[in-house]
Amino acid sequence: MAKRIQFARTGDSEVLELVDTPAAEPGPGEVRVANEAVGLNFIDIYFRTGLYPAPSLPSGLGTEGAGVVDAVGEGVDHLQVGDRVAYAQGPLGAYAELHTLPADKVVALPEGISCETAAGAMLKGLTVQYLLRQTYPLQGGETILFHAAAGGVGSIACQWAKALGVKLIGTVSSVEKAELAKRNGAWATIDYTKEDVVERVRELTGGEMVDVVYDSVGKDTWETSLDCLKPRGLMVSFGNASGPVEGVNIGILNQKGALYVTRPSLNGYADSPERLQDMADELFDMIESGKVKIDVAQRFALAEAGKAQDALASRKTTGSTVLLP
Repeated sequence: MAKRIQFARTGDSEVLELVDTPAAEPGPGEVRVANEAVGLNFIDIYFRTGLYPAPSLPSGLGTEGAGVVDAVGEGVDHLQVGDRVAYAQGPLGAYAELHTLPADKVVALPEGISCETAAGAMLKGLTVQYLLRQTYPLQGGETILFHAAAGGVGSIACQWAKALGVKLIGTVSSVEKAELAKRNGAWATIDYTKEDVVERVRELTGGEMVDVVYDSVGKDTWETSLDCLKPRGLMVSFGNASGPVEGVNIGILNQKGALYVTRPSLNGYADSPERLQDMADELFDMIESGKVKIDVAQRFALAEAGKAQDALASRKTTGSTVLLP
């Protein structure tokens, strides 16, 4: 038996419960990981609330973690029991002591990177990798706007953008978060609770506006984000923290300057074992070189998953948050 967090109905954090469940044996092509740390992400809240439907109920939760391979299924030859590994994709159920998932969603973890660091880095770091290196391959010299710059994804993006020679303007909600984003490499910050984001972007760029907006907020910032783009700029909508963007008239892209828009996801980029490994290798290189430092700023016991999600949803967290089984 192993402990895991599950929910039998959608709703607020009170629907989460800690239960004992039989440890699933890995089938062909699968491995079982004994988690040492589990990553906390906004997508977990989307599943809990029903914004993203779980395959069935009761359901486990979470897709990101790091630990040691505990068992190996038939046909798996690139991993063995005892290997240190990390993962960011696969079936729900990472909020657990043991998690069984496809071996092709698991990557070997370099000795120089701890499990806590990996659990705080995999989903967020791979997200930054595809955003900055694939969705819009930044070359250096661009000016971009990144919402929630002091959050888990934003903190990594600030550092990675600086390493690429990109001017990142980050939106934040407090003086403390502005200072954190700047320490991480943001070129400038905008406190959206006090400043007009569009006007401040116009001031910072001398009226040119930005090449790309990376928006994980969704509904509340959609129009603002479009208004921050220069003609033919790219709007990258990659999250729904305030709710999904709905009822969009595609003609608005023409009206605001022949803009482009995309709605990417990690699964859309890390869609093969080879691509996943290449992306992870670049992330691990950035971490081991010191160009990207993962700030695991909050730690909660597995049983406190609901409390941790509430802190994340209320924007009381910075950097990465991990659960410790």
